[in-house]
Amino acid sequence: MLEVSQQDACELDRGDGLGEVLAEEGRSLLSETARKRTSRRTFIKGVVASGAAVSAASYLFRGPSAGRAQAAVGAVERMVTLNVNGQTRRVDAAPQDTLAFVLRYKLGLTGTKWGCDRGECGACTVLIDDVPEYSCSTLAHSVRGRAVTTVEGLAANGELHPVQKAFIAELAPQCGFCTPGQVMSAAGLLKANPKPTRDEARLAMSGNLCRCGAYDHYLAAVMRAAREA
Repeated sequence: MLEVSQQDACELDRGDGLGEVLAEEGRSLLSETARKRTSRRTFIKGVVASGAAVSAASYLFRGPSAGRAQAAVGAVERMVTLNVNGQTRRVDAAPQDTLAFVLRYKLGLTGTKWGCDRGECGACTVLIDDVPEYSCSTLAHSVRGRAVTTVEGLAANGELHPVQKAFIAELAPQCGFCTPGQVMSAAGLLKANPKPTRDEARLAMSGNLCRCGAYDHYLAAVMRAAREA
């Protein structure tokens, strides 16, 4: 509603004629409103009804598909298809979700441990296309179309992987928290280099920390797996 005071109207009248026109329109609008005695509630109802009518008309003429297409502009696709342990898994993952988070809390594969969460300890190591990677510093959406293998996927037909057998034989695990990552790093090494030297094995396993200090046991297990594989 346009409100024009008498003082404002007088100031406008002193202009170049535009003030007089505006003042006259204001007085006409005020008199028309007073005549109709339109309440605030009636005015709001009219605005809401008009908005609904315009929205319905636009939807009617554009069709439902146009509305969905407009809503999709700038949206982030959350659903991602992952190839995990030879299986296709469809999962809802936010763009910032790491592979470690999705494996543990979306897919229930808790063999992948969450330690430092900054790519330092190696407890979250998995194989991505047979290469050991820290899953805590890898975004889940970045591994679309790539083969992800966790410690749960090493055994085949009920038979333990040679690395797993060697770790048991050498009594490599102590508390066991870092063991899944150690296993995956060793499996990735033997995949790329079936007969590594002791120094090559030590270098390949250097990205995995063991708070119990069982490094010699893990190294002996890797060399045993290389001999018996």
